[in-house]
Amino acid sequence: MADEHGCGGPLAGSSRPCSRPGGDEPGPQLLRPLLPPAVRVVEVDREAAAGEAGAWPQELAAVAAARPERRREFFTGRWCARAALLLLGCDPVALPPGPRRAPVWPEGFVGSITHCPGYRAAAVARRAEVAALGVDATPHEPLPAGVLELVADAGERAQLRALAARLPGVHADRVLFSAKESLLKAWSALDGGWPGFSGFRVRLHPCGEFSAEVLAAGPVAALTGRWGLEGALAGTAVAVPASTVPEATAPQAGEPAQRVPHSR
Repeated sequence: MADEHGCGGPLAGSSRPCSRPGGDEPGPQLLRPLLPPAVRVVEVDREAAAGEAGAWPQELAAVAAARPERRREFFTGRWCARAALLLLGCDPVALPPGPRRAPVWPEGFVGSITHCPGYRAAAVARRAEVAALGVDATPHEPLPAGVLELVADAGERAQLRALAARLPGVHADRVLFSAKESLLKAWSALDGGWPGFSGFRVRLHPCGEFSAEVLAAGPVAALTGRWGLEGALAGTAVAVPASTVPEATAPQAGEPAQRVPHSR
C-alpha cells in the first residue's frame, strides 16, 4: 500500500544473482533490490582470496602503506566492481583511486563501491543510462552519540522522530546518515563538488524510499533513492537516470565526507 508520499512496493532489482568469491552460492541481497535493472550489483560477505593477486599496479601502489584490513576491503571492493562491469560486457580494467579516493571508472561507465564489516559491494551502469550512482552499506545500529546533530538539521531530526513511531524497529538515524553518504557520492559524480551533509535536506519514507532537496547549486534540484535492511545491515542507493540530467558530466564520485565509527 502506498504511504502519503505515494510510495508503492520495492523497485525491481538488477535481477542477475552474483556468486561469492570462491563459491557459486548467491551472496547478500542488500543493495540489488534498491537499484533499477540498468544497474549491475555484486555483493559479497567474505573477502575475495584472489583480490590482491588480481590487482593492477596502480591499485597496489594506492594502498601500499595501508593496514591489512584496509587492503582487504579495497581489493575485494575492486573485485566486486570488475565482476559487475563484466556483467555489462566491460573487460577487466584497473580501477585506481581518483579524487576523494573514489575509483576512476572506465569511459562510458559509472559506479560506486561500499564496504562495512562483513560486507563489500559495487554497483555499476552504463553512463548512457545512468548519469551517477551512489551506494552505501552500514551496520544497522544507532549512530554514536552526538553524530546525528552533525549531519541532520532540526527539521530532519523531527522527521526521524515521527518515523520512529511508525517503524520502531528501524534505526532511522543510521539510515539517514547512509542516505546522505549515497547522495554525496552520486552528487560528486554529477557535479564534481562536495557540499557535505548540510548540502541535502533528506526525508525518509516508510515504504523504503527517500527524497532529497539539493541545497547547493548544480545540475539538478532534487534527488531520490531507496533504503533497505538485510540482517544486521542497512543499505541505501541513489541512481540518477541520464535522461534527467541536462548535461551529464564525468567527475568521479567521492568518498564520504565524515566517517562514523562502528559501535562494537
